[in-house]
Amino acid sequence: MPTEHLAEAMMKKSFHKLVLGVVGLSALAWSAVGAAAEGHNSALQLARNDVANVASLQRGARNFVNYCSGCHSAKYVRYSRLAEDLELSEKQVTDNLMFVGERIHDTIKIGMKPEDASHWFGTTPPDLSLIARSRGADYIYSFLKSFYLDPSRPTGTNNLILPGTAMPHVLWELQGLQRAVYDGESDAEHNTVHKKFKEFELAKQGSLSPQEYDQFVRDTVNFLDYIAEPMQLERRNLGMRVLAFLIVFFLFAYFLKKEFWKDVK
Repeated sequence: MPTEHLAEAMMKKSFHKLVLGVVGLSALAWSAVGAAAEGHNSALQLARNDVANVASLQRGARNFVNYCSGCHSAKYVRYSRLAEDLELSEKQVTDNLMFVGERIHDTIKIGMKPEDASHWFGTTPPDLSLIARSRGADYIYSFLKSFYLDPSRPTGTNNLILPGTAMPHVLWELQGLQRAVYDGESDAEHNTVHKKFKEFELAKQGSLSPQEYDQFVRDTVNFLDYIAEPMQLERRNLGMRVLAFLIVFFLFAYFLKKEFWKDVK
């Protein structure tokens, strides 16, 4: 075999191995991630939020400052950035999202002292700037919909997603109060009965219908997802453009290579 043909064959073989290796590693990584997510989040409901929905983000910002920011800060988020990304004027932000004399370039802070929070709740409420990245939107969505009556808890409620949570059900007036209904599963071998969650049963109607409360929670989760990474839409769009460029570049490079090698024998 001529040297040129041998070199071309070796290049093709190496390239094919590289492509197969990348594809194989990618598939393995995604399967591992999917398996871990399935095992860890099997009880979670899907948030199905859309950070491109500006109206939803505006409602979510309203919900956050009215029901969350009394205890939870968002120290990596500035009001001025909210105005820019949520298509609001500075006056709209000042009148509707700022209540205790903050300035437009301030971050979202709370007035509660950490020692007071620890005394009242047994722990300091976490900052929520990155909660959607650390826990995921589905986790937050499921958490906010899974409070139930539990007389054994200091707050009178517990949470199916985070049992023993120190957070009271601050949205109970909107959602209402619900009971957790369980099915009993007998274990003859150990002579025990295990409780398995079946459903929630409404004990007291809230000011919102189930559909309205679901939208309220979804908007709030959408806002938390946005503040966790305000650049995510731009990142995704840039990523698609980069991939498109690489595909076009690969095609040009491939045909250019064929043109260079067509007369080599």
